[in-house]
Amino acid sequence: MKKAAELVIIPAPGIGHIVSAVEMAKLLVARDDQLFITVLIMKLDLDSKPKGIDITYTGSDRINFITLPEVNISTEGMSPNNFLKLFVESHKPHIKDTVSKLSQSQSEARLAGFVIDMFCTSMIDVANELGVPTYVFFASNAGFLALLFHLQILHDEHNKDCTDLKDSDAELVLPSFTNPLPASALPSMFLDKDSTTTFINHARRFRETKGILVNTFMELEANALHSLSDGKTPPVYPIGPMLNITRNEKHEDSDLASDSTLKWLDEQPPLSVVFLCFGSMGSFDEDQVKEIAYALEHSGLRFLWSLRQPPAKGKVAYPSDYADYRGVFPEGFLDRTTGIGKVIGWAPQVAILAHPAIGGFVSHCGWNSMLESLWCGVPVGTLPMYAEQHLNAFEMVRELGLAVEVSMAYKKGSVNAEDIERGIRQVMEHDSDIRKRVKEMSKLSKTALMDGGSSYSSLGRFIEQIFL
Repeated sequence: MKKAAELVIIPAPGIGHIVSAVEMAKLLVARDDQLFITVLIMKLDLDSKPKGIDITYTGSDRINFITLPEVNISTEGMSPNNFLKLFVESHKPHIKDTVSKLSQSQSEARLAGFVIDMFCTSMIDVANELGVPTYVFFASNAGFLALLFHLQILHDEHNKDCTDLKDSDAELVLPSFTNPLPASALPSMFLDKDSTTTFINHARRFRETKGILVNTFMELEANALHSLSDGKTPPVYPIGPMLNITRNEKHEDSDLASDSTLKWLDEQPPLSVVFLCFGSMGSFDEDQVKEIAYALEHSGLRFLWSLRQPPAKGKVAYPSDYADYRGVFPEGFLDRTTGIGKVIGWAPQVAILAHPAIGGFVSHCGWNSMLESLWCGVPVGTLPMYAEQHLNAFEMVRELGLAVEVSMAYKKGSVNAEDIERGIRQVMEHDSDIRKRVKEMSKLSKTALMDGGSSYSSLGRFIEQIFL
């Protein structure tokens, strides 16, 4: 009989990363009763927290959560990239100490390896010191992973620097995409020398690991996944979509807010409401808020808009809910749109996307949001803001034909009301080819996770590797 195995999962502190890592832990223990998992949580104390999620309820006594001792690092004058790098690095001694104690206290399960977040590659050093293998959990998509490896090879073997492409009209031909990638769709971190160096280093270190688990599925990203099976990278295991569809979301006043929002949706006709939501870090300045408001009002469409207040300039913090919206909207906007529109703060995104009244979703294109919209069969209008979201938008619109472009220009300045209105109207078309393709992909996303499905089989191959 095989001996029980313990995996240590180390997610990055972002809520999207933690939720996906916990979903992966649940999938793993559900598949093999000899697997035990410890999730190490790095506590990030920003002034204003995003929606809280009761992550510790998993329904399994084989998943253990340990919150690591708090590390205090000042965010003053530090770029988010440097802050995250230093924040993760500072946890190395705590993680080594915690895992060493864990190994001593667990006689029945051998330590089989670390599964680290894509931003936690410095933890490979800790795994090496403890003599165990490392696997990467890549919470984004295979297209982004393939781009990372491609840019790392261009940098290391051809001395090419992707920051030279800033403000360029150039296009990159990549093995992972059938269409050339415009430089404007490059993830924003590759337009800055400092963060490019960090990500190139992450890609180098991925190559030291025994495998990479990706939150995607073969039917969605066949091209990108095939390009990663060239023998030059560690084995890639597409095991998605990993989504907490029934997650127990908690937020101050959330029960009240959720109830009134879902009741309002109950009163709207099927497929009649466009939902606008921009992630746990997404917020706009007042000029952009007004342009979105003009677009919504002029369109005459029903809308549900999750609007968050930006943190103070130069501060690394989460957006918060507005105490009063009136100051940021065009005068009289709320009065004129009473009955057809509703503006809310934090939103229970999954519950809203699953509601039959929702006909379209205008999104920042975070990867979790893209997978949630596909699962629920809701077409997306893309308004990417930061990180790899421009790449996600390019893939969803140009490569896969599963989304409508609202605008790719937000990182260069405001997006005007005319472009937003055009995108919203398009995403709400009832009999569009995009809607049909999204419905089909919704079915495929569910099949991938079923017994015999592509992601089910891929997860099985990973578990076999753990017990070798």
